[in-house]
Amino acid sequence: MGVFCSSSLGVDASHAALAADLGRRLASEGVGVVFGGGRVGLMGVLADAAMAAGGEVIGVIPNFLDEIEVAHQGLTELHLVADMHERKQLMYSLSDGFCALPGGLGTLEELFEAATWTQLGLHDGGRFKPVVLLDQDGFWTPLAGFFAKIIELGFVRPDKAAIIRRAASIDEALALLSTPLS
Repeated sequence: MGVFCSSSLGVDASHAALAADLGRRLASEGVGVVFGGGRVGLMGVLADAAMAAGGEVIGVIPNFLDEIEVAHQGLTELHLVADMHERKQLMYSLSDGFCALPGGLGTLEELFEAATWTQLGLHDGGRFKPVVLLDQDGFWTPLAGFFAKIIELGFVRPDKAAIIRRAASIDEALALLSTPLS
C-alpha cells in the first residue's frame, strides 16, 4: 500500500504516533508499505515502525531529495529515481491503494494525483486504486469539506465522490482500502 505523509514531524506528536501505529499495523497484516523513501519526519517514523515489526517497506526517492529528506537506508528496497514524476509513477505502480497521513503540499499533491489517475482510469489499465485519508483527529476535515463543495458545484461528478474516502481509524482505513469503489 502506498502511504503519503510528511517529511516533517509537524507540531502535534499524535501524528507521529499515528504514523508508527499504521506502520506496525500494516506489517502485522502482511501489507507492504510503499512511501517516499525519506528517513525523516512522518515518513521515517512510518518506515522505522513497519521495519521493526518485520514488514516489507519500499522507498522511492528522487536523487535531489536524497540530500533534503535523506534516503532511508534500512529498507527492504530503496529506489533512487530521476525526479518527482518518476517517483510518483513508480509509487503508483507498486501500490494497490493509497493512504494519506497528515502532511503538507507534497502529501496533497501525491494524493490528488493518485485520485485523478483513478478518476481518469490511468492506474494499471483502468484499475481502481482507493485513496483514503486517515483522519483520526480531524486533520483532513477541511479538505473533505472542500471536496464535497467541488462535487456540489459540479466540478466533480457525484458518482466520483468515493474516489477519496475518509477514515477515523486505522481499522476503518484498512477496511476502505480493501473495498472497491461502487
